[in-house]
Amino acid sequence: MRKNFYLYAEKQTLAKWSIDDAERLYSVKRWGGGYFEVGPNGNLHVTPDPSNTEMRIDIQDVIDEIKEEGIQFPVVVRFHDILRSQVAQLNKAFRHNIQESGFQGKYMGVYPVKVNQMREVVEEIVEAGEEYNYGLEAGSKAELLAVLAYNVNEDSLTILNGYKDEEFMRLALLGRKLGRKIIVVVEKFSELISLVKIAKELKIDPMIGLRSKMTVKGRGKWESSGGDRAKFGLTIAEIINAARYLQENDMIHCLNLLHFHIGSQLTDIRSVKEAVAEGAQIYAEMYRMGFKLDYIDVGGGLGIDYDGSQSTSESSRNYTMQEYVADVVYGIKEVCDLEKVPHPNLVSESGRAITAHHSCVITQIVGEIKANNAEFDTSPEDDEHVLVRNMRELISALAEGGSLQEVFNDASQYKEQALSAFKLRVVSLNELAKIETLYWQIMSELHERMADEDFIPEEMQELDYALSSQYLCNFSVFQSAADTWAIDQVLPVIPLQRMNERPTVNVSLVDITCDSDGKIDQFVCESGISDVIPMHKLKKNQDYFIGMFLTGAYQDVMGDMHNLFGRLNEVHIYSYDDDPQDFYIEEIVKGSSVNDVLSIMQYHPPTMAQQVKRLIDKKVSKGEIKPREGVKWTDFYENCLDGYTYLK
Repeated sequence: MRKNFYLYAEKQTLAKWSIDDAERLYSVKRWGGGYFEVGPNGNLHVTPDPSNTEMRIDIQDVIDEIKEEGIQFPVVVRFHDILRSQVAQLNKAFRHNIQESGFQGKYMGVYPVKVNQMREVVEEIVEAGEEYNYGLEAGSKAELLAVLAYNVNEDSLTILNGYKDEEFMRLALLGRKLGRKIIVVVEKFSELISLVKIAKELKIDPMIGLRSKMTVKGRGKWESSGGDRAKFGLTIAEIINAARYLQENDMIHCLNLLHFHIGSQLTDIRSVKEAVAEGAQIYAEMYRMGFKLDYIDVGGGLGIDYDGSQSTSESSRNYTMQEYVADVVYGIKEVCDLEKVPHPNLVSESGRAITAHHSCVITQIVGEIKANNAEFDTSPEDDEHVLVRNMRELISALAEGGSLQEVFNDASQYKEQALSAFKLRVVSLNELAKIETLYWQIMSELHERMADEDFIPEEMQELDYALSSQYLCNFSVFQSAADTWAIDQVLPVIPLQRMNERPTVNVSLVDITCDSDGKIDQFVCESGISDVIPMHKLKKNQDYFIGMFLTGAYQDVMGDMHNLFGRLNEVHIYSYDDDPQDFYIEEIVKGSSVNDVLSIMQYHPPTMAQQVKRLIDKKVSKGEIKPREGVKWTDFYENCLDGYTYLK
């Protein structure tokens, strides 16, 4: 839904601007999860631990320190304390509801590493979750190899999802040999046959889970994860056959867990309630059949309110983390009590909710692109075409108070006629340039006058977008915000400073790739999603930084190397009360160099450098390049190979 921002850019330019106005415009508190807010000085402030509101980090201080360290933008900034806070919040919410409800099972959550496989992220989550016995989930062989090395808490669970081959099964049984609670979740019946065969061969008892293909469907982009056409899971008949197969092979004691998952980013709490009720009923029936399961795994799906609307839109959710947890605990308890079966231990795989808030991308605006930016002499000439005169007369009509609608219609028609006439060689290139320049002058004047109108025709409302600027950002959408391009995911984008000033320029954002899709034109604003966002006029010789938030889930690991733009530099932030700025940079992780990305694409940079040096040497030997200059060009080429892939 398109929003118009005359209120900010035009209509109330004389009204006083406040921090509250900035908060309403950018909705920071609504999507910020208690971690982000507009500070009194107009800079974004970060509260890494909402339970300690005295400790606030000014994002400008972070930017200044990054500059002092010589780290080139764009950068990914990770607030590790936010990761720890989210792990604690989720586990405490389950513990509170379990205790309050009289639930007899425990909560044994796991973090699905596919959401963000970065080592530093996984290490932080494992450490923060140790006191809660919070484990990990792996969905591939490579992830399992990582999990075996990092999830060393023998009291926590390791859940294995996804399709598995024999080597995958053997790795899982190695984990069992090491004393880990590794549960292999069976996605199709043939996997169970293979697992039983290998387990008997190695004489190791596996822990086995069965994934149910639910009839309930989630709501949102990933609703196809449930239902009859779901990619993963067993039908009810297959679940019963699997349990009986284990019974026949004297391994029924290895059946430990029932798993279900109806989709990521669940937008509607009703789908959670329905799935929990169905999953609990399957558990209860299996228990009464003699299959005494220890765990119910409710899968992922705990959503993030990306747009702050608290709705069922695809970028939001109509519930809180606390409500989600309460519905899981009380929903399973209710069914178990009615069916008179023991309460199971509870497992969830809430990766998005754990990681999304902790990471953001900070970059600077490096330029502005405007539709009506050209300066061109439109002075009248004796023999100019009638279309030029007609367009010029519309400016006079506007000055005399002519109808805005009529002027808009005539100007649009003359511009179309001029383009056709140019193709027929009736209008010259110089005349076409005059017509286009006059057209944009008229549209700009119309746009200003529309601010005072009570009613604006729909087609004229498009001027707000047509006249908006494009701010050129030093980053790649395909590397750092893949979901905005691939699935139209909305990620909050805001200026990081000057929010105590009125933003007067409506903009969309474009990146530095050579691709028309390299843009962001969906923004979280006041009460909806807009294709432009008000930002501030760029000042000469002054950096203007923006931040893109909630990028910690999936965006860090899904980026591609379009135009060979590689991974970003990373800065890891820890809060620290005794520091004057309440933080310190704990680690800097260098992003991809040109050398790195070329090597991935099967180039050999040392050979390339040698080839270019030979070409330069030939020019030197012919006297076309001086020797000293040749050395400088050779060094320059080699330095570029070692450099960052983004603009300096």
